[in-house]
Amino acid sequence: MRDVLLVLSVFLASVVEGVEALTIVLAVGTTRSWRSTRYGIGAALLALAVFVAILGPALTSIPINALRLVIGGLLLIFGLQWLRKAVLRASGFKPLHDEVAIFTKATAKARKAGVAEPEGIIDDWYSFTIAFKGVLLEGLEIAFIVVTFGANQGSIPLAIAGAAAAIIVVVAAGMVVHQPLSRVPENTLKFVVGIMLTSFGIFWGSEGAGVHWPGSDAALLGVIALITITALTQVAWLSHLPGNLKTGNA
Repeated sequence: MRDVLLVLSVFLASVVEGVEALTIVLAVGTTRSWRSTRYGIGAALLALAVFVAILGPALTSIPINALRLVIGGLLLIFGLQWLRKAVLRASGFKPLHDEVAIFTKATAKARKAGVAEPEGIIDDWYSFTIAFKGVLLEGLEIAFIVVTFGANQGSIPLAIAGAAAAIIVVVAAGMVVHQPLSRVPENTLKFVVGIMLTSFGIFWGSEGAGVHWPGSDAALLGVIALITITALTQVAWLSHLPGNLKTGNA
């Protein structure tokens, strides 16, 4: 069961980050140079592969309890950041993430950027740089989740498989529609991923500290349920407070 939840969490998190990276790539690719954009993507993927190849084995050499304590703490911090933003968006205290608006803004910037003379195989350094930075930054979050989940479970290939499946889905969808995936319920996915990362952080961190969960892995479902109820309760409470975007109250 833990492996199933691991793959699902990595998959969903990778979909979210993949959609955001796709938006940036489409913005520069469609308005400037697809050739340089592809080189930027390739360079970023190479850097991410090196990151996973180096950090993954390093983490697996750490004693399991210490590893779970460290990874649990990191996932808890990471997950709470996602969950906080998701709760604020769902309750109306933060605007919903809009890929169409982000695409429009990125496209406008790309069109305004000056055109430089081609240098070697890179015919447009703006496209290369923006694609590289976008894929690298979003990819680092995916790589972090892949490495931490995989190292803790002793199965980095399983985590990579979940991430790879998500990237294939996002890329395939992007090639078909050739526009931002605005119909993907990204804000809902971020809410779910925030819950999953926070739950795994609590579960693994506690195991690393010596806690023995009743029911073993089945207790993880209870932690997920508790975090979900807590988050939804916060959304319901915040939605009725003045000052949120839904009510328009000052």
